[in-house]
Amino acid sequence: PRLCVVGSGPAGFYTAQHILKHHGGARVDIYEKLPVPFGLVRFGVAPDHPEVKNVINAFTQTARSERCAYYGNVTVGKDVTVAELRQAYHAVVLSYGAEDNRVLGIPGENLSGVYSARAFVGWYNGLPENRDLKPDLSCETALILGHGNVALDVARILLSPLHLLRKTDITDSSLAALACSKVKRVWLVGRRGPLQVAFTIKELREMINLPGARPVLNPADFTGLENAIKDAPRPRKRLTELMIKTALEKPGEKTMEVQAVAAQAAAPREWGLKFQRSPQEVLPTTDGRRARGVRMALTRLEGSGDSAKAIPTGDVEELECGLVLSSIGYRSRPLDPAVPFDTQRGVIPNSSGRVEGVPGLYCSGWVKRGPTGVIITTMNDSFDTAQSVLEDLRVGVLDVSASREGFGAVESILGSRGVRPVSFSDWEKIDAAEVARGKAAGKPREKIVDPQEMLQLIGR
Repeated sequence: PRLCVVGSGPAGFYTAQHILKHHGGARVDIYEKLPVPFGLVRFGVAPDHPEVKNVINAFTQTARSERCAYYGNVTVGKDVTVAELRQAYHAVVLSYGAEDNRVLGIPGENLSGVYSARAFVGWYNGLPENRDLKPDLSCETALILGHGNVALDVARILLSPLHLLRKTDITDSSLAALACSKVKRVWLVGRRGPLQVAFTIKELREMINLPGARPVLNPADFTGLENAIKDAPRPRKRLTELMIKTALEKPGEKTMEVQAVAAQAAAPREWGLKFQRSPQEVLPTTDGRRARGVRMALTRLEGSGDSAKAIPTGDVEELECGLVLSSIGYRSRPLDPAVPFDTQRGVIPNSSGRVEGVPGLYCSGWVKRGPTGVIITTMNDSFDTAQSVLEDLRVGVLDVSASREGFGAVESILGSRGVRPVSFSDWEKIDAAEVARGKAAGKPREKIVDPQEMLQLIGR
């Protein structure tokens, strides 16, 4: 059987890997919009988390399999339609992720100095569409709206000592911009309370231990929480205990050495968590052009645990800041009118990855379940979709008696539209060039951020 996967991030690669491993006759083609593969492993994972990127090695093994092919620089829905792919393959799996972000929907959201965390992450990670972001880092206080791991990533990058970032694959131009940054205070603001934060303990601990940055947590925010977490699941309990401990600890209390106390107390930079505040408006400077602060509604919680709702109390508060980053979630977009899409939830309606009402069409990853979880979550999710495909092959739901041309058919369609795909060995040339450039600067790689430059490099 000939199958194809749309999207070359973890969802796409894990789906392909599982199918190839468990079906000796399957051939899988992977299509990708960008010339370069790996999706959020390359463009989402923070530069100072190189260990998380090790999955690239496994993906590379998959792509090099003789039953797998990679076609980059092909935008499905534009260069080739889903209907055309369905004609060419026995099954099509959509794994194209969440290429958009949720919006705040408040006045002032479009002022200069306001960015989505998604665009900011894309900027420092070399995502081509964000390479010209030029965020203004000339203010002292930044406000991040959201309490997830992406919010912590952004805060950590803003406050990290340069010597730590220099050794990473952060882009050259964002490193230069961060070197001139005036930001020394970062507030992370959430609508709900400490028991509802979405970030995980590893990321929080990393932030607490960041050299030269002091955590500022208000002990009053944590009153009575020891009791509330007695019966909470262990991860939530440990996370909350770490926040409480950090809130109550005087600087340098761990080791009462004079230098340690002085160093922490005099830390040039600081960050903190603010709870039960819902953004109402980004406030403009007098000329009406830039952000100067955010007005927030104070909230109270109705209900408890993960399902607690934040209800405005009627009180408001203004926080001064020149940089606002909204980190309230990624969002999937519909790809092609031929594919059903639930705009409310931002996912393709499916059961176990089988797209509702369209036999032979499947989905995996964030476009299947929404933009949550880490790489391992997506791995399990993709294996689940791959199982559905294998099952449908086994019981004959997918008719493999009719031969399908696969890439042969797609190649002529792309050719007629003037589109030339990038192969995996083309990517390996780009990869080698990036690694060589990085080596000269003492980095793992120096990412090429311009797709035209990528294509020139492979002789286009």
